[in-house]
Amino acid sequence: MTAGLGRVAGRLSGGRVGTEIQVKTRGEVEAMRAAGLVVAAALERVSAAAAVGVSTKDLDELAETTIREAGAVPSFLGYHGFPGSICTSLNAEVVHGIPSAATVLADGDLLSVDCGAILDGWHGDAAVTLHVGTARAEDTALSAACRAAMWAGIAEVRPGNRLGDVSHAVESAVAREGGPFGIVADYGGHGIGTEMHMEPFLPNVGRPGSGMRLREGMVLAVEPMLTAGDPETDELDDEWTVVTLDGGRAAHWEHTVAVTDHGPWVLTAPAADADRDSDS
Repeated sequence: MTAGLGRVAGRLSGGRVGTEIQVKTRGEVEAMRAAGLVVAAALERVSAAAAVGVSTKDLDELAETTIREAGAVPSFLGYHGFPGSICTSLNAEVVHGIPSAATVLADGDLLSVDCGAILDGWHGDAAVTLHVGTARAEDTALSAACRAAMWAGIAEVRPGNRLGDVSHAVESAVAREGGPFGIVADYGGHGIGTEMHMEPFLPNVGRPGSGMRLREGMVLAVEPMLTAGDPETDELDDEWTVVTLDGGRAAHWEHTVAVTDHGPWVLTAPAADADRDSDS
């Protein structure tokens, strides 16, 4: 779940964000990896189930069941009043879409799913964008650009780098894709640990060499959001769902990533991936 800069951000952070940056021990990062594996498992099951005729409420119930079966608790459910265990943002919805039995997936839909879990007091947070039925070429390009931007940012989550290096990597990756993509600048990543949203806020645009310096034990949620057109957004009357103003589609990708002396460790990567610090 994203941290934003406006009214949504104030609610998500409880109206405040602490000034202290939480630095974890190796054991605490490993505990976060356990929470991250729960998130990864929930997203894998939701991704497999997202098909024509399935409601977003069905997906929400599947995610909650997966999280609770692992002995964890959904981070999002009840968080400042949010009614779901996942965010399901469809087509022109950017983030914070509310699952509903009335929202049934149709062929060609583009669905972003954001999921969080708490295990033994530690949070994991990740998001994927899914194609329902027949994928549109323009949606495939949009989602691929967003995912590539996320991985470019993750590659810079290293000791000695600065926050702006991560932001700039995301922004530069989008520019390299060459498509007419907009970066949603008012929402971005965040610190994460014993709370879901912690300092620092991580913009998806930035200047290299700027911002706080990263050190081992810090953990960030890296999460770009791209649009197929104008990146300006609005919030619906439900006070959660963020949509594009021009009706263009949006994509959202996210991973929780630890800063280690061996490089970025993607804590929400699936269990099938290398369960170790990664230099990729």
